[in-house]
Amino acid sequence: MQAPTSTGTRAVRTDIQGLRAIAVSLVLAYHLSPHSLTGGFTGVDVFFVISGFLITLHLLERLPERPRDLAAFWSRRVRRLLPASLLVLTATLVGSRLLAPETQWENTARQARAAALYVVNWLLARDAVDYLAAENAPSPVQHFWSLSVEEQFYFVWPVLILLLAALARVTRRRPLPVVLAGLVVLVAASLAWSVHLTATDPAAAYFVTPTRMWELGVGGVLAAVTLLRPGRLPAPIAVPLAWAGLAAIGWTAATYTGDTPFPGWQAAVPVLGTAAVIAACPERGWWSPGPALALRPVQWLGDISYSVYLWHWPLIVLYPQLTGHALTWVDRGAILAATLSLAALTKVLVEDRFRAARWAVPLPKPFALAAAGMAVVVGLAALQVAEVHQRSEDAALALARGLSGDSPCFGARALERPDCPSTAYGDIVPAPIEAAKDRSDAYDEQADGHDCWAYRPRFPTKECVFGDASADRTVVLAGNSHAGQWLPALQKIAEEQHLRIVTLLASQCALSDVRQQFDTAAHSTACLSWVRRVTARVAELHPDLVVMANRISVGAEGSTVEGSQQLYADGYRTVLDAWRAAGVRTLVVRDTPAPSFLVPDCVAQKKSAYRDCDGTRATWLPAAPEQGVVASLHSPLVTFADLTDHICGPKVCSAVTGGVLTYFDGSHLTATYATTLARYLGPIVEDALRG
Repeated sequence: MQAPTSTGTRAVRTDIQGLRAIAVSLVLAYHLSPHSLTGGFTGVDVFFVISGFLITLHLLERLPERPRDLAAFWSRRVRRLLPASLLVLTATLVGSRLLAPETQWENTARQARAAALYVVNWLLARDAVDYLAAENAPSPVQHFWSLSVEEQFYFVWPVLILLLAALARVTRRRPLPVVLAGLVVLVAASLAWSVHLTATDPAAAYFVTPTRMWELGVGGVLAAVTLLRPGRLPAPIAVPLAWAGLAAIGWTAATYTGDTPFPGWQAAVPVLGTAAVIAACPERGWWSPGPALALRPVQWLGDISYSVYLWHWPLIVLYPQLTGHALTWVDRGAILAATLSLAALTKVLVEDRFRAARWAVPLPKPFALAAAGMAVVVGLAALQVAEVHQRSEDAALALARGLSGDSPCFGARALERPDCPSTAYGDIVPAPIEAAKDRSDAYDEQADGHDCWAYRPRFPTKECVFGDASADRTVVLAGNSHAGQWLPALQKIAEEQHLRIVTLLASQCALSDVRQQFDTAAHSTACLSWVRRVTARVAELHPDLVVMANRISVGAEGSTVEGSQQLYADGYRTVLDAWRAAGVRTLVVRDTPAPSFLVPDCVAQKKSAYRDCDGTRATWLPAAPEQGVVASLHSPLVTFADLTDHICGPKVCSAVTGGVLTYFDGSHLTATYATTLARYLGPIVEDALRG
């Protein structure tokens, strides 16, 4: 997260080092205790502006004119940034393998590989829009997203400046004004795209480079202006400007939250605040923030801020794996001390050593060393993925053996027999490491060659066919992901009853005619439009039966989830009335219990003590507004099914039931467990088909 301390022989600016200390302090406070400083994530934006300013200043003081100049610049970046980052990635991979549950190894390895290649921000953007992937545990390397943005900036920015300088020579103009004009255009375009994407697809907008480039570009524009108009601002202007900039940074850190649309125009407040402090270049004086920023402890923290940023997040994520409990304030203090200690050592033993000139001769040397370091991280990640795949293959064989029999104590049937023995951890199917793959065919992105899910931002209508495509009777499975989890049971029923299954599914959007509160108004509108199109499509298809199920995971617009139950009920009534008027039989399935924590991770962490992952029926079972709606309709066309008694005991819901892992994440049934529910759902479906 840190650009060079100086450019050439330029003296260290204590105000910029102080800004670095502020930035990393905000990020540390936010990650150690998110509720104490809800907008601390804006510390990253402070770093972006600093990096853009210093790098552009360096490039403009000696404009690149040929490829070798670019290679020399990139060589310095490689020596400055990669040794420490690759060290932390290597240590994190080893620590993850030793401490984290095996269910997290593959995701960590996948992100570490992308982080080593500085493209992890794009991987996280893709995962962020996947509702199921969004429930993954945070990986200890996901903070590398911002470093990836910076490295991509360092690759593109000098090329852009070289081209603009060449344009100035061709047009016989002064280079600096031409470069400044080009940078302003790029900043404006990036800001416009950031505002647009934050409004339409905020999950991706947070990570992708085009929405962040303008933040670094603001620092670049400031650097160009500084060189065009050198000299300090008068103290009566500089001092208030510096205090206003610091106040803007502090205000966003204190008032912004995870619900603030970001980056978009909201990021302009910390970005312009940082630019204001840099532009003011506050001098010493009792009325100026300069002396506070120049304090020795502040400067020391600014010096090690890059390594602090690298080390703090892996420690925060892995420390609870070591202790087995959530972070306490004592734990947070230990993490802070360990972060500062490791950062100080890394600064002296790694950062400073590799910045020495001898590592730059000959010119290809830094690139060869970087390639070797990247190869080590990518190789370790590949070995970890290979180990996961081998364990997954073994787990798949165990799962096949478990499904081959018809044990009265396997899966849901075990709830009928109190004498069923406990299952050893090693005999659980699917094994926790395999759980994420043991899910409904409906969740596959390309099931039967079709994309079966309606996703944000547009929620297009998608249909897929399962079961017996030539069957005379058709069952439509409709709803969101908690409808999709019932497909394995319906597929088994379809084999026995010769049914054709058509899916109409959306990610997160519940099939209720109510405006649901998504992260943008456009997404809320698209969800409601999907509900109405599916309602009409079902009436048009006129199937023999609709099986409908939903999870309410967002509130109705303007309300909380708890306060939206009646609004959702009214929306369900609208949908069911439309189908009833069309003469369509509907089976509404009650929503299933939801632990709201990653069950496979918990089971893998607890191992033989996996019963510690169980929960009470009262806390896991969600409200069911759909039940009251069905009862109030008094229609033979609309029936209700509650299979909770086949998922939970009278008081306890288990992470493992009859030797079967019940959930593959924090709320969705594994395909194996859903299949064991077919014997209970089957008669209900048959009765509903008969009317």
